[in-house]
Amino acid sequence: MSPDRGLRVWFVGGGPFAALCLEALNGLLPLERVITGNPTRSGRGLKETPSRVEERALSLGLPLEHTGPLSRNEGLLSALQDAPPDAVFVVDFAQLVKEPWLSAPRWGCLNIHPSLLPRWRGAAPVQRALMNGDPETGVTVFRLVREMDAGPILRQARTPLALTDGASTLYERLSQLGAEIAVAGLRELSEGGAAWTEQDGSRATLAPKLSREEAGVSWSWDAERIHNIVRALDASGGAFAAFRGGRLKLWRTCPAEGAGPAGRILSLSGDGPVVACASGALRLAEVQAEGKRRTGGADWARGLRLQEGDALA
Repeated sequence: MSPDRGLRVWFVGGGPFAALCLEALNGLLPLERVITGNPTRSGRGLKETPSRVEERALSLGLPLEHTGPLSRNEGLLSALQDAPPDAVFVVDFAQLVKEPWLSAPRWGCLNIHPSLLPRWRGAAPVQRALMNGDPETGVTVFRLVREMDAGPILRQARTPLALTDGASTLYERLSQLGAEIAVAGLRELSEGGAAWTEQDGSRATLAPKLSREEAGVSWSWDAERIHNIVRALDASGGAFAAFRGGRLKLWRTCPAEGAGPAGRILSLSGDGPVVACASGALRLAEVQAEGKRRTGGADWARGLRLQEGDALA
């Protein structure tokens, strides 16, 4: 798909999904401005940490600008009023966008949201879809309004969810789909043929940010429930289960055949140990012991000399 050079587009974003969308849009649209938040400071030395969008923009050679609160950035506000762009994409950006940003661009501020709105409005749509075991999900391009994720829809694309899908693979797929429908939607708008679709708020479901407590799993749960949490968190902090008085991070699991007392090892192989759950079983394909690096489940079990019948909790 060739770039639309006649359009004037700004991009505002910060997090990992925004960085993926930025890369997917690069080359398809002329990105006049790329705007991200100021670097954060953390750690003992208060080292500055750039946003994911800053890292990706610099690697792509794109123009980059930092901002604090958008509503108080006089330089950007002046540019917005003096020469408003056709559209401003605001993606994965931890700020509430207010006027005049919502109305000044020709087609407003557009968001690429990784769900089929109005399903999963909020901060963690990908994780909530996976944790819920949804059979499909998708991506929505819509116009921002004051209410969270409630604006009219320009375009949507659907994708089925397989048991092997995790948040990391899903973010990649949805960013590509999102960029494609975003460009197609802008072309329709520029040709006067686009139609906005209002959301049905009565069908909305919420996707609040995940808490730390939600990362903990128990072998006394069904295998499907555990697996859905593991794959939902594979792009963030990871899920964890109790193991010998500590915690074992679970980065990748696979549903497996077998039954037995919950938390017992049913079998061992080169693909990782199979552990019984309350219903069903899971193969531990990739794990991380406390204070150690991520490793294959088979190597972890071999290093600890685990045997069939051993209890993990």
